[in-house]
Amino acid sequence: MKIEKLDKTKDKIKFLVNDIKNSLLNALRREVHEIPTIAIDTVEFYKNDSALYDEILAHRLGLIPLKAPKTFTLRKECTCKGKGCLKCTAELKLKSKGPCTVHANNFKSKSVEVVYGDIPIVILDKEQELELTAEATLGIGKEHSKFNPGLFWFNSYPIITLKGLDAESQEFKQAVVDICSSGAISVKDGKISINALKCDMCNDCVEFTEKKEKSKIDIKPSDNDFVVFIESFGQLSPEDIFLNSVDVLNDNLNEFAKAIKKLK
Repeated sequence: MKIEKLDKTKDKIKFLVNDIKNSLLNALRREVHEIPTIAIDTVEFYKNDSALYDEILAHRLGLIPLKAPKTFTLRKECTCKGKGCLKCTAELKLKSKGPCTVHANNFKSKSVEVVYGDIPIVILDKEQELELTAEATLGIGKEHSKFNPGLFWFNSYPIITLKGLDAESQEFKQAVVDICSSGAISVKDGKISINALKCDMCNDCVEFTEKKEKSKIDIKPSDNDFVVFIESFGQLSPEDIFLNSVDVLNDNLNEFAKAIKKLK
Protein backbone atom coordinates (compact mmCIF):
# COMPACT_ATOMS: atom_id res chain seq x y z
CA MET A 1 0.00 0.00 0.00
CA LYS A 2 1.21 3.50 -0.84
CA ILE A 3 -0.23 6.88 0.23
CA GLU A 4 0.63 10.12 -1.56
CA LYS A 5 -0.50 13.53 -0.30
CA LEU A 6 -2.05 15.59 -3.09
CA ASP A 7 -3.37 18.68 -1.29
CA LYS A 8 -3.72 19.88 2.29
CA THR A 9 -5.15 22.85 4.15
CA LYS A 10 -5.99 23.34 7.81
CA ASP A 11 -9.38 21.63 7.56
CA LYS A 12 -9.08 19.54 4.39
CA ILE A 13 -6.76 16.86 3.05
CA LYS A 14 -6.67 15.01 -0.26
CA PHE A 15 -4.46 11.98 -0.85
CA LEU A 16 -4.00 9.10 -3.27
CA VAL A 17 -4.07 5.54 -1.90
CA ASN A 18 -2.66 2.74 -4.07
CA ASP A 19 -3.25 -0.99 -3.67
CA ILE A 20 -6.19 -0.98 -1.27
CA LYS A 21 -9.58 -2.68 -1.40
CA ASN A 22 -12.73 -0.63 -1.83
CA SER A 23 -14.34 -2.54 1.06
CA LEU A 24 -11.58 -1.59 3.51
CA LEU A 25 -11.64 2.08 2.54
CA ASN A 26 -15.43 2.15 2.81
CA ALA A 27 -15.22 0.55 6.26
CA LEU A 28 -12.91 3.38 7.37
CA ARG A 29 -15.34 5.92 5.92
CA ARG A 30 -18.22 4.46 7.89
CA GLU A 31 -16.25 4.46 11.15
CA VAL A 32 -16.14 8.28 11.11
CA HIS A 33 -19.67 8.09 12.55
CA GLU A 34 -18.28 6.32 15.63
CA ILE A 35 -15.54 8.82 16.51
CA PRO A 36 -16.51 10.53 19.80
CA THR A 37 -16.76 14.34 19.62
CA ILE A 38 -18.37 16.88 21.92
CA ALA A 39 -21.51 18.91 21.21
CA ILE A 40 -24.17 20.75 23.18
CA ASP A 41 -26.78 18.21 24.25
CA THR A 42 -29.14 20.04 26.63
CA VAL A 43 -30.03 23.73 27.02
CA GLU A 44 -31.84 25.51 29.84
CA PHE A 45 -33.23 28.94 28.92
CA TYR A 46 -33.70 31.62 31.58
CA LYS A 47 -34.53 34.45 29.17
CA ASN A 48 -35.24 34.42 25.45
CA ASP A 49 -36.76 37.59 24.01
CA SER A 50 -35.40 36.90 20.52
CA ALA A 51 -37.50 36.17 17.42
CA LEU A 52 -36.55 32.47 17.57
CA TYR A 53 -38.23 29.80 19.67
CA ASP A 54 -36.23 27.97 22.34
CA GLU A 55 -36.27 24.77 20.23
CA ILE A 56 -34.82 26.52 17.17
CA LEU A 57 -32.04 28.09 19.22
CA ALA A 58 -31.25 24.79 20.94
CA HIS A 59 -30.92 23.11 17.55
CA ARG A 60 -28.51 25.83 16.37
CA LEU A 61 -26.43 25.56 19.51
CA GLY A 62 -26.07 21.81 19.08
CA LEU A 63 -24.42 22.30 15.68
CA ILE A 64 -21.68 24.63 16.94
CA PRO A 65 -18.32 22.76 16.73
CA LEU A 66 -16.58 22.45 20.09
CA LYS A 67 -13.24 21.10 21.26
CA ALA A 68 -13.10 18.98 24.41
CA PRO A 69 -10.12 18.10 26.62
CA LYS A 70 -8.50 14.76 25.77
CA THR A 71 -9.40 13.53 29.25
CA PHE A 72 -13.12 13.75 28.48
CA THR A 73 -15.02 10.46 28.32
CA LEU A 74 -18.40 9.25 27.14
CA ARG A 75 -21.11 9.55 29.77
CA LYS A 76 -22.01 5.86 29.56
CA GLU A 77 -18.35 4.95 30.20
CA CYS A 78 -17.75 7.52 32.94
CA THR A 79 -17.27 6.60 36.58
CA CYS A 80 -20.31 8.76 37.44
CA LYS A 81 -22.46 6.16 35.61
CA GLY A 82 -24.17 8.73 33.43
CA LYS A 83 -25.13 11.20 36.15
CA GLY A 84 -22.86 13.90 34.69
CA CYS A 85 -19.57 15.12 36.15
CA LEU A 86 -16.52 17.16 35.16
CA LYS A 87 -15.06 14.12 33.39
CA CYS A 88 -17.93 13.73 30.94
CA THR A 89 -19.99 16.95 30.98
CA ALA A 90 -19.03 20.54 30.18
CA GLU A 91 -21.07 23.60 31.12
CA LEU A 92 -21.39 26.65 28.87
CA LYS A 93 -23.12 29.89 29.80
CA LEU A 94 -24.36 32.70 27.60
CA LYS A 95 -25.84 36.08 28.55
CA SER A 96 -26.43 38.88 26.03
CA LYS A 97 -28.58 41.98 25.72
CA GLY A 98 -29.54 43.77 22.50
CA PRO A 99 -29.16 45.47 20.22
CA CYS A 100 -26.51 43.00 19.02
CA THR A 101 -25.81 39.82 17.12
CA VAL A 102 -25.09 36.94 19.46
CA HIS A 103 -22.11 34.87 18.29
CA ALA A 104 -20.66 31.56 19.41
CA ASN A 105 -17.75 33.35 21.11
CA ASN A 106 -20.23 34.84 23.58
CA PHE A 107 -20.25 31.46 25.32
CA LYS A 108 -18.30 31.20 28.54
CA SER A 109 -16.86 27.84 29.58
CA LYS A 110 -14.00 26.59 31.73
CA SER A 111 -13.51 23.25 29.99
CA VAL A 112 -14.45 23.43 26.29
CA GLU A 113 -13.41 25.67 23.41
CA VAL A 114 -15.62 27.04 20.64
CA VAL A 115 -13.94 26.27 17.30
CA TYR A 116 -15.49 29.08 15.23
CA GLY A 117 -16.34 32.03 17.43
CA ASP A 118 -17.85 34.12 14.62
CA ILE A 119 -20.80 31.74 14.04
CA PRO A 120 -23.97 33.89 14.41
CA ILE A 121 -26.63 32.48 16.72
CA VAL A 122 -29.40 35.08 16.80
CA ILE A 123 -30.01 38.83 16.44
CA LEU A 124 -31.28 40.67 19.50
CA ASP A 125 -33.17 43.94 19.11
CA LYS A 126 -33.15 46.76 21.62
CA GLU A 127 -33.98 45.61 25.16
CA GLN A 128 -34.15 41.96 24.06
CA GLU A 129 -32.20 39.50 26.20
CA LEU A 130 -30.89 35.96 25.89
CA GLU A 131 -29.65 34.02 28.90
CA LEU A 132 -29.04 30.28 29.00
CA THR A 133 -26.94 27.45 30.36
CA ALA A 134 -25.96 24.53 28.14
CA GLU A 135 -24.43 21.13 28.81
CA ALA A 136 -22.08 19.54 26.28
CA THR A 137 -21.26 15.85 26.21
CA LEU A 138 -19.35 13.41 24.03
CA GLY A 139 -21.31 11.44 21.46
CA ILE A 140 -20.99 9.72 18.10
CA GLY A 141 -22.49 10.49 14.71
CA LYS A 142 -24.53 7.27 14.75
CA GLU A 143 -26.54 8.81 17.59
CA HIS A 144 -26.88 12.32 16.11
CA SER A 145 -25.25 14.11 13.19
CA LYS A 146 -24.13 16.99 15.46
CA PHE A 147 -21.42 14.65 16.79
CA ASN A 148 -19.88 14.01 13.35
CA PRO A 149 -16.28 15.35 13.20
CA GLY A 150 -16.28 15.84 9.43
CA LEU A 151 -16.75 14.34 5.99
CA PHE A 152 -14.88 11.37 4.51
CA TRP A 153 -15.36 10.31 0.89
CA PHE A 154 -13.33 8.81 -1.94
CA ASN A 155 -13.34 8.36 -5.73
CA SER A 156 -11.80 5.64 -7.85
CA TYR A 157 -8.61 6.71 -9.61
CA PRO A 158 -9.32 6.79 -13.38
CA ILE A 159 -7.39 4.47 -15.71
CA ILE A 160 -7.13 6.40 -18.98
CA THR A 161 -6.17 5.01 -22.40
CA LEU A 162 -5.65 7.29 -25.42
CA LYS A 163 -5.55 5.83 -28.92
CA GLY A 164 -4.86 7.56 -32.25
CA LEU A 165 -5.83 11.07 -31.13
CA ASP A 166 -2.53 12.72 -32.06
CA ALA A 167 -3.21 12.07 -35.78
CA GLU A 168 -6.51 13.98 -35.70
CA SER A 169 -6.96 17.60 -36.80
CA GLN A 170 -6.37 20.52 -34.48
CA GLU A 171 -10.08 21.37 -34.64
CA PHE A 172 -11.04 17.89 -33.41
CA LYS A 173 -8.50 18.04 -30.60
CA GLN A 174 -9.84 21.41 -29.49
CA ALA A 175 -13.38 20.02 -29.57
CA VAL A 176 -12.27 17.20 -27.26
CA VAL A 177 -10.77 19.79 -24.89
CA ASP A 178 -13.96 21.87 -24.95
CA ILE A 179 -16.21 18.88 -24.22
CA CYS A 180 -14.42 18.23 -20.91
CA SER A 181 -16.26 20.16 -18.19
CA SER A 182 -13.68 19.33 -15.50
CA GLY A 183 -10.76 20.86 -17.42
CA ALA A 184 -8.79 17.62 -17.26
CA ILE A 185 -7.97 17.49 -20.99
CA SER A 186 -5.34 19.71 -22.59
CA VAL A 187 -3.38 19.91 -25.84
CA LYS A 188 0.36 20.64 -25.90
CA ASP A 189 2.60 20.44 -28.96
CA GLY A 190 -0.23 18.83 -30.89
CA LYS A 191 -0.70 16.01 -28.36
CA ILE A 192 -3.72 15.40 -26.15
CA SER A 193 -3.18 14.60 -22.46
CA ILE A 194 -5.59 14.00 -19.56
CA ASN A 195 -4.88 14.89 -15.94
CA ALA A 196 -6.23 11.85 -14.09
CA LEU A 197 -6.60 13.75 -10.81
CA LYS A 198 -8.92 16.31 -12.43
CA CYS A 199 -10.94 13.72 -14.37
CA ASP A 200 -14.36 13.04 -12.83
CA MET A 201 -15.11 10.14 -15.19
CA CYS A 202 -18.19 11.80 -16.68
CA ASN A 203 -17.34 9.99 -19.97
CA ASP A 204 -18.30 12.98 -22.16
CA CYS A 205 -14.98 12.71 -24.01
CA VAL A 206 -15.41 8.95 -24.38
CA GLU A 207 -18.82 9.38 -26.00
CA PHE A 208 -17.54 12.23 -28.19
CA THR A 209 -14.75 10.09 -29.68
CA GLU A 210 -16.93 7.01 -30.23
CA LYS A 211 -17.87 8.27 -33.70
CA LYS A 212 -14.23 7.93 -34.74
CA GLU A 213 -12.99 4.51 -35.79
CA LYS A 214 -9.26 4.90 -35.09
CA SER A 215 -9.31 7.55 -32.35
CA LYS A 216 -10.59 6.54 -28.95
CA ILE A 217 -10.54 7.60 -25.30
CA ASP A 218 -11.19 4.88 -22.77
CA ILE A 219 -11.70 5.70 -19.08
CA LYS A 220 -12.29 3.04 -16.42
CA PRO A 221 -12.34 3.27 -12.62
CA SER A 222 -9.51 1.51 -10.82
CA ASP A 223 -10.40 -1.29 -8.41
CA ASN A 224 -7.35 -0.74 -6.18
CA ASP A 225 -6.41 2.95 -6.38
CA PHE A 226 -8.51 5.73 -4.86
CA VAL A 227 -8.42 9.48 -4.24
CA VAL A 228 -9.51 10.16 -0.65
CA PHE A 229 -10.98 13.43 0.64
CA ILE A 230 -11.38 14.30 4.33
CA GLU A 231 -12.92 17.59 5.47
CA SER A 232 -12.99 18.46 9.17
CA PHE A 233 -15.70 20.47 10.92
CA GLY A 234 -13.02 21.77 13.29
CA GLN A 235 -13.15 19.43 16.30
CA LEU A 236 -10.34 17.23 14.94
CA SER A 237 -7.72 17.65 12.24
CA PRO A 238 -8.31 15.71 8.98
CA GLU A 239 -5.36 13.45 9.85
CA ASP A 240 -6.82 12.69 13.29
CA ILE A 241 -10.17 11.83 11.72
CA PHE A 242 -8.48 9.22 9.52
CA LEU A 243 -6.35 7.81 12.36
CA ASN A 244 -9.32 7.67 14.73
CA SER A 245 -11.32 5.84 12.06
CA VAL A 246 -8.57 3.22 11.96
CA ASP A 247 -8.62 2.91 15.77
CA VAL A 248 -12.42 2.56 15.88
CA LEU A 249 -12.33 -0.10 13.15
CA ASN A 250 -9.68 -2.05 15.09
CA ASP A 251 -11.74 -1.85 18.28
CA ASN A 252 -14.86 -3.08 16.49
CA LEU A 253 -12.96 -5.96 14.88
CA ASN A 254 -11.48 -6.99 18.25
CA GLU A 255 -14.93 -6.92 19.82
CA PHE A 256 -16.27 -9.00 16.94
CA ALA A 257 -13.43 -11.51 17.34
CA LYS A 258 -14.20 -11.87 21.06
CA ALA A 259 -17.86 -12.52 20.26
CA ILE A 260 -16.90 -15.22 17.74
CA LYS A 261 -14.64 -16.95 20.30
CA LYS A 262 -17.56 -17.21 22.71
CA LEU A 263 -19.43 -19.28 20.12
CA LYS A 264 -16.85 -22.06 20.26
